[in-house]
Amino acid sequence: MKKVSLLFLTFWLATAAMAQVPALIDRQLIFGDPEIIGAQLSPDGAYMSFIKPYKGTRNIWVKKRDDPFTAAKPVTADTTRPIANYFWSRDGKYVLYVQDKGGNENFNIYAVSPSEGLKTSTVPAARNLTDVNGVRATIYRVPKTDPNTLYIGLNDRDKAWHDLYKLNLTTGEKTLVRKNTDRVTGWIFDWDDKLRLATSTAADGSSEILRVDEAGMTKIYSTTIYETSYPIGFHKDNQRVYLVTNKDKPDLQKLILLNPVSLKEQSVESDPMKKVDFGSILISEVTREPIFTTYTDDRLRRYWKDKLFEKDFQFILRELPGVDVLFGSATDDEQYWLLSATSDTDPGATFLFDRKTKELTFQYRPRPKLPINDLARMEAIRYKSSDGMEIPAFLTLPKGRDHKNLPVVIVPHGGPWARDAWGYNAYHQFLANRGYAVLSMNFRSSTGYGKQFLNAGNKQWGEKMQDDITWGVKYLIDQGIADPKRVGIMGGSYGGYATLAGLAFTPDVYAAGVAIVAPSNIITLLNSIPPYWESVRKTFYERMGDPNTPEGKAQLMKQSPLFSADKIKSPLLVVQGANDPRVNKAESDQIVVALRDRGFPVEYLCAPDEGHGFARPVNNMAMLALAEKFLAKHLGGRFQESMPENVAKRLKEITVDVKTVQLAEKKP
Repeated sequence: MKKVSLLFLTFWLATAAMAQVPALIDRQLIFGDPEIIGAQLSPDGAYMSFIKPYKGTRNIWVKKRDDPFTAAKPVTADTTRPIANYFWSRDGKYVLYVQDKGGNENFNIYAVSPSEGLKTSTVPAARNLTDVNGVRATIYRVPKTDPNTLYIGLNDRDKAWHDLYKLNLTTGEKTLVRKNTDRVTGWIFDWDDKLRLATSTAADGSSEILRVDEAGMTKIYSTTIYETSYPIGFHKDNQRVYLVTNKDKPDLQKLILLNPVSLKEQSVESDPMKKVDFGSILISEVTREPIFTTYTDDRLRRYWKDKLFEKDFQFILRELPGVDVLFGSATDDEQYWLLSATSDTDPGATFLFDRKTKELTFQYRPRPKLPINDLARMEAIRYKSSDGMEIPAFLTLPKGRDHKNLPVVIVPHGGPWARDAWGYNAYHQFLANRGYAVLSMNFRSSTGYGKQFLNAGNKQWGEKMQDDITWGVKYLIDQGIADPKRVGIMGGSYGGYATLAGLAFTPDVYAAGVAIVAPSNIITLLNSIPPYWESVRKTFYERMGDPNTPEGKAQLMKQSPLFSADKIKSPLLVVQGANDPRVNKAESDQIVVALRDRGFPVEYLCAPDEGHGFARPVNNMAMLALAEKFLAKHLGGRFQESMPENVAKRLKEITVDVKTVQLAEKKP
């Protein structure tokens, strides 16, 4: 492995503005399979695993820690769907991962022996440890005291609720630990892997924390449907639990300690700048002491608790100046850490850090051929919405161009109870390279800015929440950045809904829209949520609207783009996964049929092997090839005409003739 060098640092710190417009970046370099991602260290540090394509599909590979990556061997051979995440068992005997079928989100847990893969010339067979059709497995605990087991949840008895099982990794035997008859949504274990707490959702939507006793469970803490609370781990004394909460008066989430027996609370920390919610805490498994806490503001802020770790971090920053350094996998003794160095113009580089010797060793870049010097900077901005509420947003302007009268693509995030943050964003870079100004905003209902900001979006789909997006367009126009006749909108999930809402409710604002896995009718959306989302049904009704009441149904119909489809007058591209359990295919079919039946042109892609978003690269690349051509046609940006033969073939296969689309049932 090469040590960090001045040559390497000079390469990826060279971000000065260029006079000329950057060349068109092949979309394959931005969205295609990365060369290597997701490296993790085995618990003892002897091995390193990572994800890399094997026979055209992302799989898990393993090598000795200090061997070159060329010496690695694949230990999985999935040919149908990329493996997205995985982890090591506590004793390092197994690598474990979850996988569904075609995006249906009925995840199974698989185990494979990496040592077997390293000894043989063939890829070892992965064992499905939860091989039950139509059942969704979830992982609650990877116990250190019993490394041959996992504590998992299965909704095999009741589709809405997961029972707690102990899973033997060697035999696959499952032992029932707790039958879930108390609307439990999560189980919390202490440092000794003893089950101590449970989280649950009451029938009224409020959140509860339960103490697990021999005789049953006792409620020890609760927050209303408009508040947030959740435990994140035990204190080093193994008695008190760290709890994030905004109960009662505080607007911003803070960190407290709660004694589950005495119920005594102790405040630990809230944002020193009083701007955002508590973010996260990293706790050492060696000392059981906090290492640092984080807050996501315009940029990530980190507050150190461990001075030795902080000293190491300052050393790393001196070696890697000008980037954000994120902590990844570590060995059990916390001597070795994998770190990611990234920025808004760099998808990152991974390094191995030895805390004992202070060696920082470069490992890999996920996209080494991406011309990062051609990428555009992201800026945090603020603007006022229709009622004066301040909206945090992130703006990327195309490099090498005059930042006046530009075509624009608005990219709202999904959720909607999520958030955007500063950093490398593939969609921003892709669109900026094509010549667009790109804006993503944290509209009301986004998380991270306090419960008042979150609750301001209640029952405001398509209304105040949409205003927060529309006023972002107005801001860009007022600043002279946007050409008001060349503004498009593109998003997935809630971002897809916002795309449809933008075209239907503000038809004069947008010249084109790309709606990906987009709800078109909020009533049918709510009536078709997966059964394992039963715990949040009441929350949905409070935050979105209740389709079971006359006033709720009237409100939801008003806010559903489907019922205003006759107002749409800008071109629309609809993208859907046929197996999507969250936003059913009917949501896309409905809006396509509504536009088709009024004689309005609409384009439609539907992949039969995808769910809520496109995981298979060939599907994703086909969608992006069409989307950039579609946007270029209607907004005037650049686009890449060429595409690989397999992508062109797939694009033809998933392009839907809208004349053939039929509705499965009548819309309410």
